Amino acid sequence: MEYHRTKDILYVKQVIGHKRIENTLKYVQLAEELFKNEIEFVSKIAKTEGEACVLIDAGFDFVCDFDGYKLFRKKKY
Repeated sequence: MEYHRTKDILYVKQVIGHKRIENTLKYVQLAEELFKNEIEFVSKIAKTEGEACVLIDAGFDFVCDFDGYKLFRKKKY
């Protein structure tokens, strides 16, 4: 679960207390299999055309207009 949240294998190795990275890799592979169908997004709102351009340049995708704002998102990983 911690690897899914952080994507930091060395941190997970330390938290679990493994001496060998190979042992931690077993858990990482399990986590990747468990969460492979879950997609998490970062969402942003653009109020102006300039803000929308900045988000698009940063890799965000336009989702929809809502109450005069433009909603964008991109995958976390």
